[in-house]
Amino acid sequence: MRKAWMLAGLAVSALLAVPVGAQPLPAPVSAPDQIPSSRGLQLSEVLASSRRFAPSILEALANTRAADGRVLASEGAFDLLFSGEGFSRIAGFYDGTYVQGKAIQPLTNNGGQLEASYRVSRGDFPVYEDYSFTDRLGELKVRGVFALLRDRYIDDRRFGQRNALIERDIAGLDALIIAIGVQQRAIQAYGQWVAAGQQVRVYRSLVGLAQDRQDGIRRQVQLGARAAILLTENEQNLLRRQSLLVAAERDLANAAQRLSLFWRDDDGRPRVATPADLPTSLPMVRQLRDTDPAAVLARRPDIQLIEQRLAQGEAKLELEQNKLLPSLRLFAEAGKDFGEQGLGGRSRDPFEAVVGFTFSMPLQNRAAKGNVAAAEAYINALEWKRRQSEEQILAEIAQLSTNLTAAERLAVLARDEEVQAEKLAAGERRLFQAGASDFFLVNLREDAAANAAIRRLDAEFRLAQARADLVAVAADLDALQLGEDLTSALRP
Repeated sequence: MRKAWMLAGLAVSALLAVPVGAQPLPAPVSAPDQIPSSRGLQLSEVLASSRRFAPSILEALANTRAADGRVLASEGAFDLLFSGEGFSRIAGFYDGTYVQGKAIQPLTNNGGQLEASYRVSRGDFPVYEDYSFTDRLGELKVRGVFALLRDRYIDDRRFGQRNALIERDIAGLDALIIAIGVQQRAIQAYGQWVAAGQQVRVYRSLVGLAQDRQDGIRRQVQLGARAAILLTENEQNLLRRQSLLVAAERDLANAAQRLSLFWRDDDGRPRVATPADLPTSLPMVRQLRDTDPAAVLARRPDIQLIEQRLAQGEAKLELEQNKLLPSLRLFAEAGKDFGEQGLGGRSRDPFEAVVGFTFSMPLQNRAAKGNVAAAEAYINALEWKRRQSEEQILAEIAQLSTNLTAAERLAVLARDEEVQAEKLAAGERRLFQAGASDFFLVNLREDAAANAAIRRLDAEFRLAQARADLVAVAADLDALQLGEDLTSALRP
């Protein structure tokens, strides 16, 4: 009779230890190279939102617009200038009245300028103001000044304009560097959020197993098939798993807050993702397609920024070398009075043409010599910086490629380990149901399966981050969703 009662108890244990509704740990998610599920918030949505609304990107775009304004301001040095003057003697022996207007157009391809003036006078002037006399309809004069040595190819005005254009390019490259960094951080924040959500699922499944088992053990204890201490032991295990679940939910909430800095609504305000927004798998950026070192270096905005700094330094060197030259300017002017003869006499009537020159040369010019030496040293320093940056970039790409290969292998191994661990846990549960295993061992197997699932999630997150780091270092703008609409705004 006692043996029959024990067999009945084992049968009840097999039926109640794990109820029919209990579920094992979640199965591994899809392989990283598979197309991610369309459910939930996708990486492409986050990248599109951060590209459009990230404050640091918008700040960078504002800086590029400021640089555009400085370019326009530099062009003001070549604006057409009009000036006028006049006077009239209202008392005294002489009654002369004089008015003159002049337009000056600086040359964009020479350090000189073109002038056109018109003046007209009435009345009588003293001999020391003889120049003021004109015929009745006034005098029209055209004058040109041309630099032959100093300022012939570059001067302060043209350097200012060239420098403003370079600064605009630099502002665009700075903005592009910022945008790449923002997208890289957005990918990382998204991956942390998805991984945290999947960890919550793992721990929630563990809690569910422990809760279902607790109900079954409670009924067994009531029937006398199990010792009461087993109920206490499972309660302790349930509390431990619930603590892990609470910590995972906290990490998920924190990750959602970090993600909200990149995922925003149509007004640009941060949006906090909910667990319902979680996708079923971790989407990843595509593989880097072009790993040619020359192509990578050509795409890198920081290398292009050094090139722009070099161009800026070369323009500065050219300007300082220009200041070492003597100044030789040629001028030519032609003038003609019109109308009836004025009080100045017939000497105003004929067509006039004048040519001449001005010359000056500093005898020491130590300031320009010192500036030339400084500019040459600056260029040399930038050349060494470019070399160091190029070598560092290539080494970083090689290192990230190695890390990516290792991350792919580790992700495969982690998935295989999770599959095996879940098989062991499922088998141990069946043995426990049949009475051929104990409570300690089945929990050990379930915890091992959960830990394997967490390691698989961590491996897949590291794989996703390795891909993101590689495309960011290689400046793959398409993978980062920095398409033509943004780069056209960032780059002049």
